[in-house]
Amino acid sequence: MAEKIVILNTKCPICGEPATLEYKPFCSKHCADVDLNRWFKGNYVVHTNETPAEEELIDLIQKNPKED
Repeated sequence: MAEKIVILNTKCPICGEPATLEYKPFCSKHCADVDLNRWFKGNYVVHTNETPAEEELIDLIQKNPKED
């Protein structure tokens, strides 16, 4: 196994270990995958001022009907 090159003064945002050059800003593939999974699950959101298109609004309403 190749030696990991550590990036000084940069910590992995998932576990806090020193980040490595190969997986920057993460320390390992595992932490990079944890972060990607959080994006896929919707745990992270990028807020914008854009208004969703009409089709997107219809999809959202159909997927999340309001319960009385």
